[in-house]
Amino acid sequence: MTLQIYNTTKREIPEQVLEKAVCLVVENEGCTVESIVGVYCGNKMMQRINREFLQHDYPTDTITFRYNKGDDIDGEFYISLDVVKENAARFAADFQQELLRVTIHSALHLIGYDDQGDDQSKLMQEKEEFYLGRIGAANPINDIDQ
Repeated sequence: MTLQIYNTTKREIPEQVLEKAVCLVVENEGCTVESIVGVYCGNKMMQRINREFLQHDYPTDTITFRYNKGDDIDGEFYISLDVVKENAARFAADFQQELLRVTIHSALHLIGYDDQGDDQSKLMQEKEEFYLGRIGAANPINDIDQ
């Protein structure tokens, strides 16, 4: 089992809390971590990945790649801290909470959840709220260098 978090930016992020969030989601959904890599990056890298793999020439909050099927999760996710910051401002949310939400969202995608369509999107949002509540109670996040 390996879970690796990489931060390619100068912004500080609570890596241990993010790791715990991914593990909580994966284990709670009845899966195990075979090999997950999480990369926290900026818009430039995210736009390049989007263009190369999805033919979208713009940055998004997250992109996930799952490399296997079954309950042993092998994949990676990329999260743009720039988009997370923009979304936090747009939704009047705390940066750390938005970062945690997008990380949970990415873990759900790795497990196989999809947000194409209203029903699937609603289910993912409910699961995000559930896990945010679980993590928030266990790990209150202090505001780190917003």
